[in-house]
This record gives sequence, C-alpha cells and structure tokens, in this order.
Amino acid sequence: MEQLESALRPVLQPITQNLPGPIRDIGISLLGNHCYKTLVHDVQLSDASCFKLAISKGLGIGIIGASAVVKIPQLLKLLNSQSAAGLSFLAYALETSSYLISLAYNARMGFPFSTYGETAFIAVQNVAIAALILRYSGKGAAAAVFVAGLTAAGYSLFIPSIIDMKTMGLLQAGAGALGVASKLPQIITVWQQGGTGQLSAFAVFNYLFGSLSRIFTTLQEVDDKLILYGFISGFILNAVLALQMIYYWNSAPSKASAPSHKLNKSGRKEAIAMTSGAETKGKSPSTRRRG
Repeated sequence: MEQLESALRPVLQPITQNLPGPIRDIGISLLGNHCYKTLVHDVQLSDASCFKLAISKGLGIGIIGASAVVKIPQLLKLLNSQSAAGLSFLAYALETSSYLISLAYNARMGFPFSTYGETAFIAVQNVAIAALILRYSGKGAAAAVFVAGLTAAGYSLFIPSIIDMKTMGLLQAGAGALGVASKLPQIITVWQQGGTGQLSAFAVFNYLFGSLSRIFTTLQEVDDKLILYGFISGFILNAVLALQMIYYWNSAPSKASAPSHKLNKSGRKEAIAMTSGAETKGKSPSTRRRG
C-alpha cells in the first residue's frame, strides 16, 4: 500500500490539494475533516477506518442515485401492458408504509442522508406503482384514497407535535416488520401464479444488491440495531425473490392471470382475459424474457 501511495501522490496531490472550494466543502461534509485530509489531501489510503467510511459514502450515494430510477422499468411495464398480473398491491402498500416511517425516523434522528436517502425516491415510485395496480385491477377510486391516506400519514410522521420520538422508535421497530412482511405477498403471488408476470427483474436485482450494500453502510455509519436488522431481513427476502425471478425466467403463468386492459379503436378500454388453452400440471414454457 505504501508503494501505491508513493506512486499516486506526485500525480494526485497537485489536483487534490487545489480543488475548488465547493468541491472541497462537499468532500469535508461527506468524510469529515480528518478523513478528507487523510484520503484526499494527503492521499494516504492506508487509513482503514477512513477508507471504509469512503467506501460506505460511495455506496450510499450510488444507492441513492440508482433508487431514483430503480422502479422506472416496473412503471413502464405496467403502463405498456396495462395489466397488474404478477404484482401484489399489498406488497407495495406495506413497503411504502415501511419506507415512509424509516424516512421520517432517520431524518428526525439526524442520520446522514447517504444512509437512507433512497427511501424517499423509492417511496414515491411505489405510490405510483401501487396506484396503477389498483387502477388496472378496476379499483380506480381506491387508488385515490390510498394516495390521500399516505400523504396525510407521511405529513404526521415529520411533525414532533403529532408523533413524538418515543413513538417514532416504536414505529421504526414496526417498520422493520412491515418491510419483511411486504416481501411475503409478492413471493406468494409469484409462487401461486407460477411466474413473475409484470414483475421487473431490474428492480428485483437492484433491491438485492442495494439491501446488501445497506448492511455495510449501516454498520459503518449508523449505530442503530433496528435499522440494521431491517436491512438484514430485507436482504434475505430479496434473495428469495431474486431466486424466483431466475427460476421462472422463461416460464409463463399456468393459471389465469388478471385481465389486462387494452384500448380498442374507439378509445375505450376493454378487458382481455388471459387464459390458457389447455390445463397442464406444470408450468408451460415460454421464450418471453423478463425485463
């Protein structure tokens, strides 16, 4: 490591020691004065604690960046197919509730945004997906009630005069259980339908790697067992979903799927029931790949 540092310093230090003020301030705010001076200014990479902190910050920023688009493929699949086949509204409702509680808890506890910021972006995308699932299941009015209820609940979570920190601690403990429970309906839906339907592989595998990374960032930056255990449980269930995605990759549902809605020539929606031509005991193969 010392040889590497000796080789890098003459090249990097003229740059790192003359960074523009705004960039330097961002680096200090992320790493702190000591680790910024050690890693960036002095290019001393052998400091293990600072190096781990830098990795944690990098992972956290990467997770937040990916979270801004992680559910976009799922949204596009829903909009293009106009079918909620293979998707569980209950799973999205539970996960969104869990994320809202965790977002409020982390923010009010003053934890670094890099350790929880993705919950805000994913929660917004989850609300849109859950509303579309209800709409394509013929429950448009319920979608409006769902969004209004979440908005009111989310507002209450951030107001200390409505919910104090002791209650927030209890809610965070419950949020961990909600996060675990949110995966079970989706796992059961995939198993019952014998396929992943409109479930997005991009979202599933991003969740898997994101939850694994969050275990590391939580260990490095957040001394809170409630949050850590929630991420560990989430990783285990995300791994189950990922295994289901691999297992059913080329399999079409053997049971009748939820009706998909298509636009006819007059512009009206008509339901098209997806039924199989013959009853089979196993899963019928298909070459359609999951995106």
